[in-house]
Amino acid sequence: MSSIPGQLNPSPRLLLGPGPSDAHPRVLSAMTTPLLGHLDPQFLAIMTETQEMLREVYQTKNQLTFPVSATGTAGMETCLVNLVEPGDKVVVCTMGYFGNRMVEIAGRCGAQVTVKEAPWGQAFELDAIRETLKSVRPKLLAVVHAETSTGAGQDISQLGKLCHEFDTLLLTDCVTSLGCTPLKVDEWEVDAAFSCSQKGLSCPPGMSPVTFSPRAVDALKARKTKVQSWYFDLTTIMSYWGSSDRAYHHTAPITMVYALREGLRLVLEEGLEARHARHQRNHVALRAGLEAMGLEYTANKAVQLPQLNAVKIPAGSDDVGGRKRLLTEFGIEIGGGLGDFKGKAWRIGIMGQNSRPNCVYTVLAAMEQVLRGSGAKIAPGSGVAAAELAYAAM
Repeated sequence: MSSIPGQLNPSPRLLLGPGPSDAHPRVLSAMTTPLLGHLDPQFLAIMTETQEMLREVYQTKNQLTFPVSATGTAGMETCLVNLVEPGDKVVVCTMGYFGNRMVEIAGRCGAQVTVKEAPWGQAFELDAIRETLKSVRPKLLAVVHAETSTGAGQDISQLGKLCHEFDTLLLTDCVTSLGCTPLKVDEWEVDAAFSCSQKGLSCPPGMSPVTFSPRAVDALKARKTKVQSWYFDLTTIMSYWGSSDRAYHHTAPITMVYALREGLRLVLEEGLEARHARHQRNHVALRAGLEAMGLEYTANKAVQLPQLNAVKIPAGSDDVGGRKRLLTEFGIEIGGGLGDFKGKAWRIGIMGQNSRPNCVYTVLAAMEQVLRGSGAKIAPGSGVAAAELAYAAM
C-alpha cells in the first residue's frame, strides 16, 4: 500500500431504500459505550434485558428468543437449518425474491420442497394455502410476512391456526415487518420468526432477532440428525442465549447488542400501536404524493406495505440514472428492483427512524426533480402538495 487511506468521512445520506435505514441518534450514542467481555456479569444482564424487550416487541413469551450474531439472512438460515432435516417435507410460499431464498436454503437442508407461487405484488389467500397443506402434509410452512422485493404484505394472522390443524410448523420472515407493522407471534401461533436490526428497529445491520415457540423447540430436540451448521446450531447456542447459566458459545458482537437494546427501548417507549400507526400515516402521505406524480405501485393496494413502497418506473425514466441522480445531487438512497422487478421498479423505504413527515416531503421533492428531468409532465410541487393534503386529512 503506497499510502494510508484517510479518516472515514463519507458524504451524508438519507437512507430511504429497502434497508439499511438510518440508525436513531440514541442508538449511535449507545454504540459508543465502552466494551465489556461477552461473559462479564454486566453484559449478561444486558443480554437478559435485550431478550425481555425483544419478547415484548415480538409479542411472545417464547423462552428461546434472542438476536443471532449476524444479519437477517442468518436468521432465515438459523430457523431452517434447525427445523428441517433431510427428507422433511417443506412448503414455501413465494411472492417475491426472499421467498425464493428460503426455497434455496430449505433445499440445501435436504428438504423435499414444494413451492407455492403468487404473482409478484400479490399475496396468498388462506384457502389456497389450506389446499396445499392438505395435499402435502409438510413438517414446515415458510412464508414471508413483508416481501421487501415487491412491497406486498401477507396476512399471517390465521396461518398458525391453519398450520396446527395439519401438525405443521409455521416459519415467518419478518425482516421488514418487525417494528413497523403488527406482528403477534403468540396470538397468531407463529412457531418461528426471524427479522433484522437495520430496518424497523433503527439499528445498523449486524443482528437477526429470532424467536421459537415451544413446539419448534420440541421439533429441534426431536431431530434424528445433527444441525448442518455448527455456528447456527440452537442446541448449543441455547446454552449461551437460552439459559440463566450462560456458557460460552461465541464472542457476541457487544456493540451491536448495545445498539439493539437501545433500538428496542425506543420501540417500547413509543408503544407498538403508536409506532404502527406512525408508519401507516406516513405511508398514506407518501402514496398520495407518489400517485399525484403519476407513479403506480407494484403491489395491489389491499396488500401494500406502509414501510416499503415499491413503484413502477415510468416510461422514459432511467432506473440506474434516476437513482444515481437522487444519490449524488440530493444525498438520498432508494432501492432498485430485484428479480422479476429488476429495472422495472424503485423501492422507497420509510422504516423506523425514517418514517417521518420530513423524509416523506424530502424524497417527494427530490423525485419530482428527477422525473421532470427525464421529461415527465408533472406540475411543480404536486407530490409535496398531495402529501400535505393527506396529512391534513388524518
